[in-house]
Amino acid sequence: MKIFSRMFIGLKSRRLSERSFSQTCITRTTETERSRGSDGKGIAETIFNLYRNPSTGKINIGHLLAVIERTGIRRTDHRLRSFMNQIHRHQKSEGENNNPLDKLEVDEKTFCRLTDDNLVLLSQAVRNDVIIPDFPEFCRQLKQIFNRCKDNRGGATASYIPQLARYDPDLWAMSICTIDGQRYSLGDVEKPFTLQSCHKPFTYSLCLNELGNEVVHSYIGQEPSGRHFNEICLDKNNAPFNPMLNAGAMMSVGLILQLIKTSAGLADKYDYILKYMRRLSGEEHVGFNNSVFLSERETADRNFAMAYYMRENKCFPENMDIHACLDLYFQACSMEVDTEALSVMAATLANGGICPTTGDKVFKSEAVRDCLSLMYSCGMYNYSGQFAFKVGLPAKSGVSGCIMLVIPNLMGVALWSPPLDDIGNSVRGLQFCNELVEEFNFHRFDNIRHSEKKKDPRREPHELRSMTTLTLLFSAVAGDVSCLHRHYLQGVDMTTSDYDGRTALHLAAAEGHEQAVRFLLETCQVPPHPSDRWGHTPLSEAERFHHAGVTKILEEFSKHHEQ
Repeated sequence: MKIFSRMFIGLKSRRLSERSFSQTCITRTTETERSRGSDGKGIAETIFNLYRNPSTGKINIGHLLAVIERTGIRRTDHRLRSFMNQIHRHQKSEGENNNPLDKLEVDEKTFCRLTDDNLVLLSQAVRNDVIIPDFPEFCRQLKQIFNRCKDNRGGATASYIPQLARYDPDLWAMSICTIDGQRYSLGDVEKPFTLQSCHKPFTYSLCLNELGNEVVHSYIGQEPSGRHFNEICLDKNNAPFNPMLNAGAMMSVGLILQLIKTSAGLADKYDYILKYMRRLSGEEHVGFNNSVFLSERETADRNFAMAYYMRENKCFPENMDIHACLDLYFQACSMEVDTEALSVMAATLANGGICPTTGDKVFKSEAVRDCLSLMYSCGMYNYSGQFAFKVGLPAKSGVSGCIMLVIPNLMGVALWSPPLDDIGNSVRGLQFCNELVEEFNFHRFDNIRHSEKKKDPRREPHELRSMTTLTLLFSAVAGDVSCLHRHYLQGVDMTTSDYDGRTALHLAAAEGHEQAVRFLLETCQVPPHPSDRWGHTPLSEAERFHHAGVTKILEEFSKHHEQ
């Protein structure tokens, strides 16, 4: 085991050497500041010295912003607002308003003053301490999936609402936002669309947040219905099956209308929901499409029938105004967003109710948990069961062509393409979701450590390599042939070595594990004579530790290999 200890130290040394210089410097500075109780100025000084222009002795603000944006955090991020405002005020005071921001250079004292309110986020960005460390590579892979989906010409736009039927079927947009506020968008992201059924998770969460689980679920069930989303039916308790169906969403809106801020009128209740939506989106674009609202109300016979059926069965709170309830429901469906806004809303759910781009705690974590549970089982209309099986993530779709996908504790994804399948889900959106979980280990039941041939963007590439090397070499030291077999089947390079050049064959030979040595030589076909940094080969290791059986195997294999 001394050999393994030396191997482990070598691995640890390599991992430390691979850490970026900036991360090491910032980490050390942060520890120093913590120990001396400083106000944080030392961190700003370290960032300044890290990116200082040697020829001018100043820092280029444009260069620093480029470093930040490479992590996926935008310069327009609300959390950087104070920093950007300070920069613009500095430009104005120095008469440099006409100077491009990317050419602005400031001295150390000025830089410390400008960054005073945003040191935490700046430090996080410079250290690349974000949930997806290699963000450019992740975006490159998303772009490949996006472009493949663009060629999908299946489906048709929704026809029962005239305004939705007019969408251009070629429109296709995707946006993501991680829980650290890393953002990326592709396609027609500037085109607004109505939320439709994608409002249902949010109005339901609002009810949970304000009224609590017990009250809400005395009116709304928690089971998949197995029925069409607008079918006129109730569960065995004479309640809507779940809040992701039309009946359940009407009930959510009814609870907002009747039990929350009871003295407020219909207009105030709309503003109340709108304010919540804007907080969820980090104050991104959330508007209203009046023509869609009027069109929905004019074609709402089935929804009116459902509402009256629920009133007949005494589902609503007492004294419910059916027309006011349905008006507010149609208004919620007609709220307008783009994929940029919807991705932040999804990321707020992924982040336990806290908006990643503002830090605003919009929903309690318990409300988000319950919402995601029902999105997982009921969010994709009559395709919900298959979606849960294939994609394995909470999601909600709408007949405008949008899909909101939540990857808990990682990110939110917003997809929009008007052509729908016969169930009512976006054809391109579904393809994107399926390909995403085929490429990455995002399915809720993927094993993060052992998902075969799937990528994990949450880890640095060097971290993955180091951990793979560590487990492979540990298996060799222990003589665990089944573990070596698993690594081999997963496509791991069985010739990989530690910092000292010691391979799995070196270690298995040194420990005298004959089966492991045979497996590596015969099945994996690793070279029989690799040398470590001291010139030791597997054969010399076997001889040095007096493992006659291993020595014989290596000698026989070498003779056969040479022939």
